[in-house]
Amino acid sequence: MGSIESDYVLRTPIEHRKHYAQFFTPVSLADVMTDWLVKKGDIVSVLEPAFGLGVFTRCLLEKKDNLDIKGFDVDEKIFNESRRIYGSQVNLLNQDYMHNDWNNKYDAIICNPPYFKFHNYDNKKIIDEIEARLSCKLNGFTNLYTLFLLKSIHQLNPGGRCAYIVPSEFLNSDYGRLVKRHLLKTRSLRHIIVFSFEDNLFEDALTTSCLVLCENSEDCETVRFTSLPTLNGTGLIKKCLDNDFPDNVFSREYAFSDLDPDVKWKNYYQECNVSKYGNLVPFSVYAKVMRGIATGANDFFIFNKSKAEEQHVGEEFLRPCVCRCADVKGSVFTEEDYQKLKEADKNVYLLDAVGVEDENVKRYLKSGIADGVDKKYLTSSRNPWYALENRLPSPIWVTVFNRKGLRFVRNQAGVSNLTTFHCVYPQRSLYNDVSDDLLFAYLQTDIAKEIFADNCREYGNGLQKFEPNDLNKGMMMDIALLPDHEKKKIEAMVRDCPESLPVKEIEIILLKYFQN
Repeated sequence: MGSIESDYVLRTPIEHRKHYAQFFTPVSLADVMTDWLVKKGDIVSVLEPAFGLGVFTRCLLEKKDNLDIKGFDVDEKIFNESRRIYGSQVNLLNQDYMHNDWNNKYDAIICNPPYFKFHNYDNKKIIDEIEARLSCKLNGFTNLYTLFLLKSIHQLNPGGRCAYIVPSEFLNSDYGRLVKRHLLKTRSLRHIIVFSFEDNLFEDALTTSCLVLCENSEDCETVRFTSLPTLNGTGLIKKCLDNDFPDNVFSREYAFSDLDPDVKWKNYYQECNVSKYGNLVPFSVYAKVMRGIATGANDFFIFNKSKAEEQHVGEEFLRPCVCRCADVKGSVFTEEDYQKLKEADKNVYLLDAVGVEDENVKRYLKSGIADGVDKKYLTSSRNPWYALENRLPSPIWVTVFNRKGLRFVRNQAGVSNLTTFHCVYPQRSLYNDVSDDLLFAYLQTDIAKEIFADNCREYGNGLQKFEPNDLNKGMMMDIALLPDHEKKKIEAMVRDCPESLPVKEIEIILLKYFQN
């Protein structure tokens, strides 16, 4: 970031910056983005929808004179700072871009829009306005940064260009399907450059990034997708924008008609692991994945041994449960493991109080009402408010977040789990009568994790996330096709040593039948 931004960060509490989603664009990246705009040659009117401290404006003014620049920002503090810095050079407005300026058009629009977690802002009015003005349909969970992008594309003059730096999650998320559909409908998309998910361009923001470059013209039939390896400066980005793609860069061009908004777009900017293997089927053929139990108020519902004794709540009113991923060390979780956690006074219970007449439990529920637990987002929608979700313990768990690949755990203890794990429920049918042992053995292999990785969501610093449907729609080898003697061999390995499977030996068997 520039010296202006660095000075502001030193003087401004992080709470304020997070409240307004102020994550500043590095000057070197702003330089690349503005290069792409000015290459158009004839730009005069420029819009910065999330002005901040004007890093894009500074870069533009170094490259081109006589620009008519307008900027919006909702934060009065940063607005006043920018007005002091730029004076009459920029038409600055202390307003919400999403609810203003709809009727104006621009030659160039450039932006690092605010990125909020979904529950941190009210997007219903914004979505309603976008849908009405753009004649499109959006998911209620659509993130604000994509709404900025859609509005900006609408505001481009004929031939106008737009450059956005945004989180890449919309490319592969459920809500992103409708956003991508509108991008294809407008035919404005030109190039998406995705940065390595091990890179984190913005301090304090755990999200991967991509450049989205658009143009309001009808003389282009293709979209280019480029995936960059770990960044070392912006020289590589400049090369790619000049259509000079080094050997270590994955870049492909697709016709608009070949792009499907309903699939994860990571398939367009990286090699798919599934292409290495044959006879694959959706994971949902063999199992159903559901999220773990969401209590809506963990501090109230979760118990350890000490809390149960202190509140005089008997164990018969508590459901055994794993509450933290870190409490599960290996690939098999046994009754002995559970007992060790209990004796170590870890959180291993959930209050299960529906229909209970015990006076101590009633007293504890009254304390929850006094603290407003019954009015929380999830509890207020339940009847009664303290009822747990009807979720049977699953025989297999899978981690939600990871940096080293998925971790599947055999739940031999038969206890419940919170949302720190997803639940995996094996499915049986006439066509896939595969034992839990065989399925579990397959899931321990690096091959299984590699294939699933095609469907993950990527965040900053190498963090991956899987929602239940990412796994349900992910692919796996159709292990029912294995010969019976191979199935029995693998099942015997699980019975002999479930905690330390000979994974490489299992993979050799799988590759014999499924490798392309």
